[in-house]
Amino acid sequence: MAAPGENLRINADRLWESLMEMAKIGPGVAGGNNRQTLTDEDGEGRRLFQSWCETAGLEMGVDEMGTMFARREGTDPDALPVYVGSHLDTQPTGGKYDGVLGVLGGLEMIRTLNDLGIKTKHPIVVTNWTNEEGTRFAPAMLASGVFAGEHALDWAYAREDAKGKTFGEELERIGWKGEEKVGARKMHAFFELHIEQGPILEAEGKDIGVVTHGQGLWWLQVTLTGKDSHTGSTPMPMRKNAGLGMARITELVHEIAMSHQPAAVGAIGHCDVYPNSRNVIPGKVVFTIDFRSPDQETLDAMKARLEAEAPKIAEELGLGIEIEPVGHFDPVTFDEGCVTAVREAAERLGYSHRDIVSGAGHDACWVNRVAPTAMVMCPCVDGLSHNEAEEISKEWAAAGADVLFHAVVETAEIVE
Repeated sequence: MAAPGENLRINADRLWESLMEMAKIGPGVAGGNNRQTLTDEDGEGRRLFQSWCETAGLEMGVDEMGTMFARREGTDPDALPVYVGSHLDTQPTGGKYDGVLGVLGGLEMIRTLNDLGIKTKHPIVVTNWTNEEGTRFAPAMLASGVFAGEHALDWAYAREDAKGKTFGEELERIGWKGEEKVGARKMHAFFELHIEQGPILEAEGKDIGVVTHGQGLWWLQVTLTGKDSHTGSTPMPMRKNAGLGMARITELVHEIAMSHQPAAVGAIGHCDVYPNSRNVIPGKVVFTIDFRSPDQETLDAMKARLEAEAPKIAEELGLGIEIEPVGHFDPVTFDEGCVTAVREAAERLGYSHRDIVSGAGHDACWVNRVAPTAMVMCPCVDGLSHNEAEEISKEWAAAGADVLFHAVVETAEIVE
């Protein structure tokens, strides 16, 4: 298939203006965004995206999970579409670019094709996946997980937020429950543009990350049970301190991850301490361990060592322990052909680039199970994401969208 000419580039100013316009919906308290999934703000953001798609001549489809599919026709009615996109929902204290760049970068690609009168053999579909963040309704990447057959639709509908509202009810309430069966669509390929959410590209002065793999993860919820007692009057040898147990297991988690460098990470990110009083020794602690690696053997080895050694720590301190897996997905190897299309696009356009492993989960990780998939990453300042201070430059956004544009259009095949 013919490669697009290197002069084929998106309109950087228009892309940036679109990002800033979307950021006005669901503003955060510190310059970012709070547009959590299935809130009124999410509904408003969807309507704005829909209006832009209609103006660009795209046909909108919506599935039963509320995922939006905006289609530009190809010249071959039998050719499978090339899909592109990400998500518009944010964290409660999210930034203006996480996910949004991938959706609006896809839209900008369509606008540029329209401007230039370029046709492709394969249709191109710009996608907004529902509930990628998972912050309101766990787990993350929920709609793409249903699409890929990882989750059942009814199970997804039954997910509850902190106020007891279900995903299904809220999807209907905001008016974005479609009739299209989830997963019915067949894809020629899928590409996702995203900010790195890490510091590597900026630190190395690279314009583009060519994502070759996605890290797998294990989330292990640990419950330590000791005995609540007075901090002032309980002798040290007689304590059953669940907090101390968590501290020692925290050290163990760090040691396990460090022993598998450079292709592993691990930390405890969430904990609940009971009774959480200044003068009471914790009698119970519940916390979640997050292990990640792009290598399946490493990932499973970290989990196995934790499950073998954490109970010994608990026993030494006189604590009860339960370890429950509460989240998992296998490492992802993205499609070689799609990855090559991204890498060659960066080279053709003259952007510096490096291969990179995605440290976070993305919709592309689930879609990769059902279609050839790859990701493009651009830098973000200090690697900061899931934070209102998240920042990128217009030039970084344009470079990422240019590479996405070339990879997608080459895959969709320009019609001369």
